[in-house]
Parts: sequence; structure tokens; C-alpha cells
Amino acid sequence: MDFSLTTPALLFPAISLLLLAYTNRFLTLAALIRELYSRYKSERDKKIIGQLHNLRYRIVIIRNMQILGVSSFFLCVLCMFLLFAGLAMVGKVVFALSLLLLLASLALSLRELQVSVDALTLQIQDIDELEKSA
Repeated sequence: MDFSLTTPALLFPAISLLLLAYTNRFLTLAALIRELYSRYKSERDKKIIGQLHNLRYRIVIIRNMQILGVSSFFLCVLCMFLLFAGLAMVGKVVFALSLLLLLASLALSLRELQVSVDALTLQIQDIDELEKSA
């Protein structure tokens, strides 16, 4: 396999877009948490507490996704520097670590998606129960 400076550079757009998507998820959840917090202050509904716990868990997952993604990006840049310095073998190892961190970040993204879908499913079930009792 030909491993040159352009190989890790191919990940730059992908990692940048991934980090942007993670940031958008984070900002959306932060706005939702603020909204639920305001509602809880006025209503004191126990269901809101459950939603806030779920959102807190998702925020932690997204934070870890971002940390792994940024670390992957950092190692990708370090790999390019090592290749530029003529340390091809070390560069390959660093690039492999970068890919592993990126995989871990994507795995956490899948977990966050599962938690999100589970929360929506619970909410839909709640609506179904309200409709049955009405």
C-alpha cells in the first residue's frame, strides 16, 4: 500500500463534517434541555425529570464522541507531520491510532442514536396510552 502525505489528508473533510454534525447534535440537545428546565420550573412534572436524565446521558455520549473525533483529527495532523519529517513507520502507527479513535467516535454515535430512538419510542407510547384512556 502506498502511504503518503495525501492518505491522512483524505480524512480531513470527513472528520470536519463529522465534528460539525456532533456540534449540531449537542446544540440541539442543549436548547431542548433549557426548554425542559423552564417547563419543569413551572410544572414540576416527573416525566420531565426522566427526559432530562436521558438528555444528560446523551450529552455525555456526544461530549465523548467529540473528544474522540478531535483526538482522531489531532493524530491525523500529527501523522502528516511525521510523514513530512520522514518518519513513515511512526506515521503509519499514528494514522492507525487515528482511525481507531474515529471508529470509537462512530460507535458512540450509534449508541447515542439508539438512546435517542428509545426516548422517542417511550414518548410515543405515552401518547398512545393517553389516547386509549381518552
